[in-house]
Amino acid sequence: MSIYVGNLSYDVTPDELSDAFSKYGTVKRTTIPTDRETGRSRGFGFVEMVNEEDENQAIEALDGSELMGRRIRVNKARPRENRDNQKRGGFQDA
Repeated sequence: MSIYVGNLSYDVTPDELSDAFSKYGTVKRTTIPTDRETGRSRGFGFVEMVNEEDENQAIEALDGSELMGRRIRVNKARPRENRDNQKRGGFQDA
């Protein structure tokens, strides 16, 4: 399972995000998606920890806390939606 971290400062690095969560257990991986065109952070990230108990402790402790001047939102990540079924606008097959 993954943890979603929202409202991140655009300056937060994956290592800094990992450091914040490592106080609650072993961090497997951190990801901060970037904009394809600008390369700039999109203001959110994901953290994977070794076990669910550590994840739950980190979520409870860090949700609403401050990281680099921003009050972050921390919760369990939802599975990515299947975008194949969504209409995206533009031209459609007749």
